[in-house]
Order: sequence, then structure tokens, then C-alpha cells
Amino acid sequence: MKIKSVFSLIALFIFSITLSAQDNYMNYWPQWRGPLGTGAAVKGNPPIEFSETQNLKWKTEIPGKGNATPIVWGDKIIVQSAVPTDQKGNKDDSESGNPMSPVSTEFIHDFKVFCIDRNSGKIDWETTVTSELPLENTHDLSSWASNSPCTDGEHIYAYFGSRGLYSLDFEGNVLWKRDFGQMQKRASFGEGASPFLYKDRLFILWDHEGDSWLFCIDKNTGEELWKVARDEGTSWSTPIVAEVNGKPQVITAATKAIRSYDIETGDLIWSGTGLTGNVIPNPMVENGILYAMSGFRGSALQAINLSKAKGDITGTEAVTWEYNQDTPYTPGAVLMDGKLYFLRANNGFLSCLNARDGSVVYSKQKVEGISTLFSSPTGAADRLYIAAENVCVVIKAGETYELLKSNILNDNFHASPVIVDDQLILRGFNALYCFEE
Repeated sequence: MKIKSVFSLIALFIFSITLSAQDNYMNYWPQWRGPLGTGAAVKGNPPIEFSETQNLKWKTEIPGKGNATPIVWGDKIIVQSAVPTDQKGNKDDSESGNPMSPVSTEFIHDFKVFCIDRNSGKIDWETTVTSELPLENTHDLSSWASNSPCTDGEHIYAYFGSRGLYSLDFEGNVLWKRDFGQMQKRASFGEGASPFLYKDRLFILWDHEGDSWLFCIDKNTGEELWKVARDEGTSWSTPIVAEVNGKPQVITAATKAIRSYDIETGDLIWSGTGLTGNVIPNPMVENGILYAMSGFRGSALQAINLSKAKGDITGTEAVTWEYNQDTPYTPGAVLMDGKLYFLRANNGFLSCLNARDGSVVYSKQKVEGISTLFSSPTGAADRLYIAAENVCVVIKAGETYELLKSNILNDNFHASPVIVDDQLILRGFNALYCFEE
């Protein structure tokens, strides 16, 4: 009986630790698009009104340029940036005549990971994971640090695309690194896809104008568990993992196809066509339905029943509904409380659909104060937060469009809003903001 009691206590202890880890994961913002990959905070009630003087908890300047959305675990905020040095490097500037790639550099950059205290805004540490000359040009709307990191609460996984993937502890020490080579993005638009973390695996989507791959990486060692070749050109979408009948699948969205892979082997489970070119929004999953969309030179949105998806699903009953207008190009969507919210192209026109059947709640509502934007909306409580140049707009979520507040700020935002507890965290071109009542 005593032995049984000991084992029961151990089992209860392990179970409580597991529940605590799950609660932490859901309460924080551990990777791009939040704990559910839907752009919505599970909990959180940030202020509706804020400015450079109102409800501003702190504001901290971040060196360098980076459009990467931060992540949050506990009282730590993790931010990536590319900081130019005064040292010059050498490269073949063959892209300089390309009008679609106006930004190049001759200076070596320090690729940095910053850890900021969420209570004070103080930079606890900064680690330069590598110092390199970016060989590729990039778009003037992009940066050389546009990929978001992710975390499991024990380690930080910082991804800089062609600069590699790095595992760090929460003291800023680099534990391992992984080099994937040099990307060749279409028209030098720049890089931006983020890693997706699922249990002990990291997934890297390496779609470009060279050989494209999906990598599965052991998060503990950085070793490659498998990789699968992809017949794809450039995309910027981040993969996602969804459990179907108790078995996880890795799902990617790109120009030629939406695809699902076996998480253990990388074998293709199903695929379907129908998206536009230059896919950027990541796929999202809720209640067994996958939502994939794109909006470059056309509009496409598909809702896919994962329990029916096998083989080539194009034109089959696995595609439960489609909506082919007003979908986003750069911004991702928000999936929250059974509704899909998304912006048209890169413009300030918001639509809301019923996620179950695709019926229109409202469409093309003009978001006052926003003309062009590149960040993705974020949802919390009954609100949407949308950041653009010099403004963060708060919209009431639900059946009727309602502007709650247009908050003016002295910065420009390509990173997406992050919401944890009662705090709103915004990463601007110049500074990191934290707002709280």
C-alpha cells in the first residue's frame, strides 16, 4: 500500500506539472500568432485606450531593424533584431538593378536576440547569435530579422532564415545552431516565415526560388529528423500542426498547394490546390476545420474538414466551403469565438465570416485611420487590435462592426500586437511598447 501511495503521489505530481505547463503555454504568447496559432489570446484584457502618455507601462528602444513579432513567456519578452555594424563585407551585388529589391547593405550585421523584463521594460540581456553580411537584398518594407522566435518555456528558438536557427536558454547562452543555407526569395522580397514548435519538434518551411524543403528538427539537439522536398517557389507562410483523430499532421500553405504531412515520416497525407501566389497568411485550425487563405493578385479562402482530407482533396467534400473575395495578402487572419476576421489585401477593410459555414457577418468595413498595413490583427476578450503606421485601432468583435478607439502613437508597426494578461505589447520600428491599465 505504501508503494502504491508513493507511485500515486508521483503520478499526481507529474500530472500537475503537465497541467501547469499547458496552462502556461495557453496563458502566454509562445510563438508567432499566439498559443493556438489563431492570432487570438486565450486570456487577456488589455486597455482599449492608450497613447504615448496614457496607460503606457513602459517604452524601450530596441537597436537595429526587425519586423519580427515578439514572443512572451512568464515575465520575459523575446525580440529579434538585425543591428548594422561599421564593418564592411564583400558580396556580389547582382540584385542591385532589380527595382523590386531596393534595399541592400555593405555592412556586416549583428543578429541579436533581446530579453526584456515584462514588468519594467529593462533589457535583461542581449545575445549576438551571429555576425554576417546579408547576401540577399530585401524589400524596403521588410527587414533582415522578420522571422519570429518561439519557446517552450525552457529554451528559446531564434530563427533568422538564411542566418540559421539557434537554441538559447533564458540566460542568453546559445546551446546549438543549425544552418539551412542561403535563400533566394522571389524578387528579393525578403524572408519572414517563422518556425512552428510542437512538443519536441521544430518545423521550418524553406520555400524559395531554389530547392524548397520542409524540415523537421529535434528541438533538443538541432538535428534533422527528416526533410521533404517541395515543388514550390517562394512563400512566407508558417506551418502548423493539427491533430486529426489523435494523430498530428504538419500542414503548410503555398502557391501550388495546401499540403499535410505525417509528423513522424514526412510522408504526404493530402494536398489541395486553390490558393493564389505569394502565400503569406499561415493556416489555422479550430474544431477540426483548417482555414487557409491568400490574397496576392486574387482572393482565396478555403475551409477544409481534416477528418475527410486524404489524397488530392481538390474539388472534394473535404473542402466544406470557399470564399474568394477580400482576403489578405500580407496580414494574417484572426480565428476567435467561431468567427474569422481578415483584412483585404494590405488595406484597412475588414470582413467577418461565420467560421462554421462561411456565411458573411459583415464585409469590407472601412477601418478608420488605416489605409495600408502589413501587421496582422490580434484578438482578445471581445476585441481586435490592429496596428499600422502611427496608430493601433481597437475594434469590437462580434456580429456588428464597431470602432472602439483609434490610438495614435509615434511609431510605425509591421510586427503584430501581442496580448498577455492585461498587457498589450507592440513592437515598433524604434521601440517596444507595453500598455496596461
